[in-house]
Amino acid sequence: MAILYNEGTTLAERVDACLDDEFAHKAVERAQDVFYDKRNAVIGELPNWEDMRHAARAIRNRVNNNLDYYVAEFARNATAAGAHVHFAPKAEDALCEILDVFEEAHASTCVKSKSMMSEEIGMNEVLEEAGMEVVETDCAEAILQTAKDHPSHIVVPALHLDREAIARMFHDELGYAGSSVPEDITRFLRVHLREKFLAAEVGVRGCNFAVASTGSTTLVTNEGNGRMVDTLPKTQIVLVGIDRIVPDLESLDLMTSLLVRSAVGTKLTSYFTVDCGPAHEGEGDGATDVHIIMIDNGRSDILGSEFSAIERCIRCGACLNICPVYRHITGHGYGSIYPGPMGIVMTSCLEGYDKVDKLPYACSLCSACTSNCPMDIPLHDLIRQHRVNMVAQGYAGPIERRAFVTAGKVLSSRPLYDVATKVAARGMKPLAHNGDSLGPATAWIPVLGAWTRNRDFNRLADERFRDWFKKHEKEEGSAPEKGKDAR
Repeated sequence: MAILYNEGTTLAERVDACLDDEFAHKAVERAQDVFYDKRNAVIGELPNWEDMRHAARAIRNRVNNNLDYYVAEFARNATAAGAHVHFAPKAEDALCEILDVFEEAHASTCVKSKSMMSEEIGMNEVLEEAGMEVVETDCAEAILQTAKDHPSHIVVPALHLDREAIARMFHDELGYAGSSVPEDITRFLRVHLREKFLAAEVGVRGCNFAVASTGSTTLVTNEGNGRMVDTLPKTQIVLVGIDRIVPDLESLDLMTSLLVRSAVGTKLTSYFTVDCGPAHEGEGDGATDVHIIMIDNGRSDILGSEFSAIERCIRCGACLNICPVYRHITGHGYGSIYPGPMGIVMTSCLEGYDKVDKLPYACSLCSACTSNCPMDIPLHDLIRQHRVNMVAQGYAGPIERRAFVTAGKVLSSRPLYDVATKVAARGMKPLAHNGDSLGPATAWIPVLGAWTRNRDFNRLADERFRDWFKKHEKEEGSAPEKGKDAR
């Protein structure tokens, strides 16, 4: 799998690096504010928004609970429409199928539209190692490919890069001689990519939704490159996750309405494409050889588990656009192609706890992501469940385990609690910042330092409430006798 990148780094190391990137930090803040405000505006125009969410949740649950039936129905109808359908249980199987298509087509060049699934299976790297030319044609993905970088957002993947750096990079790598004005860079890319489109032998794209009743695949995009990818090359490869299926066109209409509003805060997207098989005889546009690769890659293992709700995700990015943690650590802090709350759940499920470090702890459990999710996925509950599982399976560090075992004993014993609170109040006083709280100066303290490194921790008061109460109780006389009216 290629879900994780920067392996060998810890979550803390990645977060520290991202916090130092002031531009990325501010860019995420601006994007969140814009997307969130626009989303709320278009949702506010729909009095039945909650009804739409509940209907979509029911549809996705029905498909996931009967996934074998809907996968078979989609494959049957796609085959009847003239497409070749391949099944890939793992990422390696999908890559083998892709290489076989290139070999059968005697092809060595391809153009791609944006596809998270291709990122997930590491397709570009494998094809390039095999000697193929792979060209990303989405503007942001073209930038990332040139920069040899990774997405920081599932909808706006190059969010973390500034235009000055992009202009310099295109100058150094592609011979760009223009300014850093976005329109100039876009015009340059359009000219640069046009010849790539015309020369490409294979087109590769992802799929937002696959329609079981018609065998259709859909593509939702705000750039025209998607349609050029799926019409100009004569051989077409469509990567479809088995969790992308909807039952029929009526369900597709609902899902698309939710997706576009939640992702970018608009009623419609610029381009919405529905493909059903190869071009028919006499049609001027479209591929004549279409290969649809149905990819599992761990998804069927999630179904029926305590995390099965994440399979409803439609990759809209709404949870990223409200998450306070993502706002500060940006996409690269997660070290996964799937950042944010949905990324924490998906990455931990697909990669396993031994590879994700403390990723499930990159969350405040504020539940804003759950409220914002159009599929009504309880994201914060799923993240919390990952934490519970990690502790139960022994992934907590030895110091942390001892600290919480000790805390449990103290909090469950009245005598120990009395002693501990008295000692802690005295011990915190000389360590306190300005006399009120523990600050960065106490970052060296195990466990506690993870909090005080970036936040203030109020110290215990010199006098405990129970001691104050006892003192005033004595001053005002004895307490009322049991059983008597204390009024």
